[in-house]
Amino acid sequence: MYKMLASATLLGLACAAAQAETVGSVDTVFKLIGPDHKIVVEAYDDPRVTGVSCYLSRAKTGGIKGAVGLAEDKADASVACRQVGALQFNGKLPRQEEVFTERASIFFKHVRVVRMVDPKRNALIYLVYSDRLIDGSPKNSVTAVPVPANLPIPLR
Repeated sequence: MYKMLASATLLGLACAAAQAETVGSVDTVFKLIGPDHKIVVEAYDDPRVTGVSCYLSRAKTGGIKGAVGLAEDKADASVACRQVGALQFNGKLPRQEEVFTERASIFFKHVRVVRMVDPKRNALIYLVYSDRLIDGSPKNSVTAVPVPANLPIPLR
């Protein structure tokens, strides 16, 4: 019992600690003072599915507010997840789970990636969206990773 609780706690910490790696960026607006507005491409690995990496592109606000972390980034984001190695499930998956989140403003706004399981089609679906405490944005992007038929998805 204690081993299961400790394992679940460690897995939860691993999921919460998932950090994106910046792959690159392009400037979209020149700012005389502070960094330019840009689109950033980040990569992260699904903490529960070895062999799946997701690439997230999103806007980052520059200028003075962006430099000191006070700017609110736009809600536009796109996600593409791909199989980059042999698939291996690290435990049973819930039907829906947040796998990555990143702050998009100093207060209450986040960019979130949620993994959903489609057992009928044996696929993993990844959805990116932005939310705020009061009102979020309907802007979103979705991608799917097919799982080979000989590898059933272990569901909780």
